[in-house]
Amino acid sequence: MIHMELPELRTWIMFYLISFVGLLWAAFLSVQGAMLWVSLFLVIIIVGINFFTLYNQMKLRASRKEMLRNLVQGFERGSPEEDSRKTR
Repeated sequence: MIHMELPELRTWIMFYLISFVGLLWAAFLSVQGAMLWVSLFLVIIIVGINFFTLYNQMKLRASRKEMLRNLVQGFERGSPEEDSRKTR
């Protein structure tokens, strides 16, 4: 299950809204026909930035998961007998 905090979710919503506006503008330019190369360049840039951002987020999530795994590696729950021996 993916847990996102509210400010992080708002950031992603704004990011994709801005990306969508850029793609709509590229579609408008390509329909006009005069700026076809500019619209193609915009689409390539926007899609590239989105893939790069998602790739970095997946790497960040994997590193956080690995860090948490390393932190809790030594914390295994034992039987109550072991706990009482440790406190003596």
